[in-house]
Amino acid sequence: MGRVMMLRRLAGLVAVSLFLGAGSLLAQGKADGPEYDVKEHYTKYEYRIAMRDGVRLFTSVYVPKDDSKAYPFLINRTPYSVAPYGVDQYRAQLGPSPDLDKAGYIFVNQDVRGRFMSEGTFVEMRPHIDNKKSKSDVDDSSDLYDTIEWLLKNVPNNNGKAGIWGISYPGFFTSASMIDTHPALKAASPQAPMTDLFKGDDAYHGGAFMMAANFGFYSFFRPQANPELPAKVRVPFDYGTQDGYEFFLNAGTLENLGKLLGGQEALWLDQVHHDTYDEYWKARNLAAHTKNVHCAVLTVGGWFDAEDLQGPFTLFHAIERDDPGIFNALVVGPWVHGGWYRYDGNHLGRVSFGANTGDYYRKNILFPFFEAYLKGNGDAKLPKAYVFETGTNVWRQYPSWPPKNAEIKKLYFHANGVLSFEPPKEEPTAYDEYVSDPAKPVPFVNYVAQTVPQEYMVSDQRFAASRADVLTYQTEVLQEDVTIAGPVSPKLFVSTTGTDSDWDVKLIDVYPADYPPSKLDEPRPEEKGKPLTDVGAPASTMGGYEQLVRGEPFRGKFRHSFEKPEAFTPGKVEEVTFSMQDVNHTFQRGHRIMVQIQSSWFPLTDRNPQTFMNIPDAKPADFVKATERVYRGPGQASGIETNVIVPAEKK
Repeated sequence: MGRVMMLRRLAGLVAVSLFLGAGSLLAQGKADGPEYDVKEHYTKYEYRIAMRDGVRLFTSVYVPKDDSKAYPFLINRTPYSVAPYGVDQYRAQLGPSPDLDKAGYIFVNQDVRGRFMSEGTFVEMRPHIDNKKSKSDVDDSSDLYDTIEWLLKNVPNNNGKAGIWGISYPGFFTSASMIDTHPALKAASPQAPMTDLFKGDDAYHGGAFMMAANFGFYSFFRPQANPELPAKVRVPFDYGTQDGYEFFLNAGTLENLGKLLGGQEALWLDQVHHDTYDEYWKARNLAAHTKNVHCAVLTVGGWFDAEDLQGPFTLFHAIERDDPGIFNALVVGPWVHGGWYRYDGNHLGRVSFGANTGDYYRKNILFPFFEAYLKGNGDAKLPKAYVFETGTNVWRQYPSWPPKNAEIKKLYFHANGVLSFEPPKEEPTAYDEYVSDPAKPVPFVNYVAQTVPQEYMVSDQRFAASRADVLTYQTEVLQEDVTIAGPVSPKLFVSTTGTDSDWDVKLIDVYPADYPPSKLDEPRPEEKGKPLTDVGAPASTMGGYEQLVRGEPFRGKFRHSFEKPEAFTPGKVEEVTFSMQDVNHTFQRGHRIMVQIQSSWFPLTDRNPQTFMNIPDAKPADFVKATERVYRGPGQASGIETNVIVPAEKK
């Protein structure tokens, strides 16, 4: 979980584990200078460390060969394998940045319970036990506690301090393991941690099931009979087509999709059939258990993380609430899921960020954090919130998140597709409408994609604006910059002719018509000045580009409660209010702000039948057309609330 994007790019289980924090045969060759030879500087050991209940966890330990000084432990716990196995088999990179490898740490990698070479039973996002009454009461915090105890006693030349880090699912294991903190644990960096799977992380967004990503993940992540080594060759799921829209539409229902997993669908079914915020999800909400964290915490996320964008914010705020007095900071950059670990972070698709933001983070934020708290090397001098501002492409440092100088302002929908901070003066019953047809759902990208392309988080929305089943509102050309920092909250007044409906809201930055082309579309230097030898593909223009800044679905039946869904009364006007994930984006002078509203986003989310029911049990006949109305008159003024940064000189 926090989990899926790498599946399209990484072939084989070992490569998957490497991306998710396990190490790196991956092309990390972004470090300055010659490639660092891990085997030359480290000696590898393998252990089976017994936990308090007798279960043994497979653990690989890389110890610096220079034994003239003591080193801290830097731990990664993963369900994706600590491969390669064998004391003579080494990784190309050990820590979350090449600089940490060179600085010298005792790197510890552990297969969590029930995965690969560790014993025990794997439990998806194992619930934390606040009050452990016996040795059989185990969770990830007790497993890390027992691991650190063993390491301190059995690995020489340690300085008595430990840190832990992890991305994605290992990010969750970092968060879960640092609770009830071992005295030696001094620093933790949960990165893209899923924190509450039903509320905005991998599984559900606004009550809508994140179908394509979860199917891609569970076609690969299946129950294991442990201990077992990774398969030498991983056979990927055969979609039978490169077109995910076609594949998922032809599958028809969630029930049919489960059958395609060939008897290995147990974990998939857990996600699908727990489609309300029930006890299954509540037990796995880690934010309810963060009351006993005593180490420094640096939580990392990406503005364009399609899987676990919400988790870092939920965790950061929970620790801020529950653990006063510790160092607790948030870092968010212009990255996709895990992009800060392996990418330059210079651009995403055709959207440029103006610099190698990944390198900046690894050298100036992450490395000083661990050096300060595990070795006492200086002061990392990190603020409470270290966030990248997209649009202007600058790093910002704030003493709180969201920033205190942000004011809530509402963008209202008006007639003729106008969007404005001014409230409407139209007829009270004014509305716009469209027909939502589950047989022809609105795609989430305008190109063929088998699963979920990472680029979708900034993709061009011009194709959607031209559809009759998408409402589009935009401002006049901005005469000054507008910076939005914090959550975005749609406030909609709607009705439907069905008994349920999704309301998908997208916040979009519309570029000026004369915006220059992307560097990706410029001719290669060696081709400049040469005559054409054939007709090329059409150029992609950035003039008028409609960049997705934030988009989020909301399943209408949860408008009053995620625990107890309620049907709509056909034709009755109801208020639908929800929060989208945070942004930190400047809509620059000369641009426009746009909002789009639709009722499907396929196959990113599953289709709503528009009939009130348990959607996992839906049959083809249950999917019906519905006419959706969005009201915009006084008293029923639909729009979105934003946190707008107000410059000090304008206060």
